Amino acid sequence: MAGRPEPGYREEAGINPQSATETFAALRIAINNWRWAGVPFYLRSGKRMARRVTEIAIQFKCPPGTLFAGTEQFDLAANTLAFQIQPTRAARCCSTPRSRGSKTRTQPVKMHFRYATTFGSNTPEAYERLVLDAMTGDGTLFIRGDETEASWRLITPVLERWQAQPQAGLDGYPAGSWGPESAEALLAPRGHEWRKP
Repeated sequence: MAGRPEPGYREEAGINPQSATETFAALRIAINNWRWAGVPFYLRSGKRMARRVTEIAIQFKCPPGTLFAGTEQFDLAANTLAFQIQPTRAARCCSTPRSRGSKTRTQPVKMHFRYATTFGSNTPEAYERLVLDAMTGDGTLFIRGDETEASWRLITPVLERWQAQPQAGLDGYPAGSWGPESAEALLAPRGHEWRKP
């Protein structure tokens, strides 16, 4: 990591080399209602991954029957809207408009907003802001009790399965990678791939 060799979790001093402690999870979930039917949500989290980052990315579907397709002059990457929460707060929009000129071509364009660039670097850290909001009684950044309960209803069956079968689905991965190969296989059947933040 960052040009230096780093041990994986099972190679750490004092850790059992056969440990079944979870350090990575990749999930595909769905919301069963009319608005989100057929839309996959992918969640991935792990220790010692290639980069420490928290990001929410929305990848839009490519429209069917696009005018620009089939040749190398058209770079048709999916439009993406990404919100980075850590280590820096930022928003990024990537789209593929038609470029100017006499030839019909498309070109990816990135629009980038960094909170610190616009508002200065002396903004409070996330937990400083939460503590201040708690002191002043502002609950807008806190989740409600029913949100917490819904999260536990989603995660509890996963935790129970891991506890019942500690080695099932436990795949190792090298420090500095984006996780095990099985995480890639989770997305492959739909022709999707993980975003590299």
